[in-house]
This record gives sequence, structure tokens and C-alpha cells, in this order.
Amino acid sequence: MNHDDFAVEPVEGLPERPPEGEHILWQGRPNWWALTCDALNLFWVAGYFVLLAVWRFATLVDQVGFASAFAASWPFLIMGLIVCAMLSIVGYAQARATVYTITNRRIAMRTGAALTVTLNLPFTQIGDATLKTHRNGTGTIALDLLGTTRLSYLVCWPHARPWVLRRTQPALRCIPDAEQVARLFSEAAEARVNTPQIQRRTPHMAVAAE
Repeated sequence: MNHDDFAVEPVEGLPERPPEGEHILWQGRPNWWALTCDALNLFWVAGYFVLLAVWRFATLVDQVGFASAFAASWPFLIMGLIVCAMLSIVGYAQARATVYTITNRRIAMRTGAALTVTLNLPFTQIGDATLKTHRNGTGTIALDLLGTTRLSYLVCWPHARPWVLRRTQPALRCIPDAEQVARLFSEAAEARVNTPQIQRRTPHMAVAAE
């Protein structure tokens, strides 16, 4: 029987239905292969084990011969394949459990393969955004938050800008058609920030535009 672990969500990727006046512009997930390579450094890990195997072979070939040196270096390649397979599983699970949502008011990030966390980032709390694209068409949009808003890097990982630890920047990692999504986000954020906010201060005061 098929079972959706997130069936309790009234709208996939969001903890509750959007309030009146808010609507979803885009939803997506990371490309699992790009996430595995970029966030989990799959190729670097594979290269490390290949380097170990080559080093082992080079140090033994003059002493024990080609066949014995190859036999001694082969286990490093086996271990590398196992580790890479495990990283691929983690990358797939992370991508499958993630839903990025852009509305006309905010960015919501539902992340976490084991422990689900949902981040709600209103456009008014985002000071800047940077786009990094890859040759395969995927890309990452990193969000620089305003003011005193602080997020834990470990809570956000791998959905954070790499190596920016002092001030964590949550990120939409390895999303397909990243340039188009970035353009949609930019237009929605600009429209939201430039929209006058109406606030009623007291029951006896007139409604004022800020």
C-alpha cells in the first residue's frame, strides 16, 4: 500500500494552508544527483579512495609485483564504492523529503529526511539573494537574512550556502531551472516589498498606510 509520510500537510510543503491573499507561485525539489555531488561532495570522496588505491598500488608494485599490488589496492576501491553508494542514498532521501515553496509573500522550506523542519522566510526578512548555476542547468539560490534573524547551520544543512558558518544563509540547493526560479522570486519579492502595508493601530485611530 502506498503511504505518504507527509499526508498530514494540508498543502504539500507547508504546515498550514496559505492565509487569504497568499498564493503559491512555485514549488520544487532539489535534483537528487546534483545535491549528492554538490552538497555531499561525491566526486571528491570517490577521488579520495581512488587516490588511496593508486598510492597503495604504486608503493607495492616494485616489491611484490603487479598482481599482488593490484590485489592489495582493490579493497580501497570497494570501500569507495560502498561509501559513494551510501552518499547517493542520503542525497536521494534528502531531495525526496525536501519541498521548496515560493509564494507571493515568502519562501518556505520543508526539509529533513529523518527530522522534518519547515522554515518560513518572509520576503521582508530577506536582505539579499545570490544565484550560483551549474553546467547541468541546476543552481542554488542562497538567502541573506536581515537584522537579528539567526539560523543554525546544522539545522539547515544541506540546504544552506556552503562554508558560510558565521551567518547561516538558507538556500534552495540544486534546483532545476534555477535562473527562471530566481527571476520569479526576484519579481515576487520586489512586488511584496514595494506594496504598502496597512496596519490598524487602535480601535479609535484611522487606518494608516506604512
